[in-house]
Amino acid sequence: MIRHVVSWKFIADDASEKDAAFAELAASFGPLPHHIPAIKTLHFGRDLGETSTNWDAVLIMDFDSTAELAEYQGHPLHQPVRDIVRRVTSERSAIDFEL
Repeated sequence: MIRHVVSWKFIADDASEKDAAFAELAASFGPLPHHIPAIKTLHFGRDLGETSTNWDAVLIMDFDSTAELAEYQGHPLHQPVRDIVRRVTSERSAIDFEL
């Protein structure tokens, strides 16, 4: 099992703009497991905002193999989501590891 973890910082500083960015990302990631069978689990969450140095949002996904992770990353339905991510975030951190 491969775990894919990505965290982002939003471009927006304003709380309402961060809310909108998170909502847009949640709406775009949410349907993916229903359309991309390679995704075994998907969790998307927002930081509580209690620590100023924390990142704004995190995505945690599980796949059976690195081949399935690559399938997800190259899937046509992932491409529009990637465009949204690039539009609303300023920084990205990621790690893929074996469970």
